[in-house]
Amino acid sequence: MIKNDRWIRQMAERGMIRPFEPRQIRRLEGLPVLSYGLSSYGYDIRLSPTEFRVFRRIPGRIVDPKNFDPEHLEPAPLHEGPEGRYFILPGNSYGLGVSKEYLEVPPNITVLAIGKSTYARCGIIANITPAESGWRGYLTLEFSNSSSADCKIYADEGVVQLLFLEGEPCEVTYADREGKYQDQPMQVVLPRV
Repeated sequence: MIKNDRWIRQMAERGMIRPFEPRQIRRLEGLPVLSYGLSSYGYDIRLSPTEFRVFRRIPGRIVDPKNFDPEHLEPAPLHEGPEGRYFILPGNSYGLGVSKEYLEVPPNITVLAIGKSTYARCGIIANITPAESGWRGYLTLEFSNSSSADCKIYADEGVVQLLFLEGEPCEVTYADREGKYQDQPMQVVLPRV
């Protein structure tokens, strides 16, 4: 069953989402922002301004998830303008960022992070990322720019929506099995095997 706003608010008061915004924020200091905060059946998290990395093209090199070379990624600078702070994801490229919110997923819940339609309409696709029962940390977020144009991805504003799915209690949680992405810091975490 998908969990509603009342449940999300109650669990956030117990520390499930930090920091927590109990309503949808669409304007800050009079300026429009990509919405973040609590919605009817989800929670829109923000992109942290701390780090964003973009894959670069290196002819003759292959990306190997079992032996990942960090040289494949380059830091993207944080830009600032009257519309806010942002990173630029070049056209036809892929980037990694990190959530501004820290999550502690309850043992009978799995969270799915899905893309926001505003970005999707610009060609930005956020990979559907799960956070399993018992997972803790800052989510590493994955974005592909399927358009040929460069696109801004705004820091401190809504970037993906979290959906909370309740199931029967599992035998072994992500925390119990000491999953390899447990307790992620507020930085991009590279592939691990």
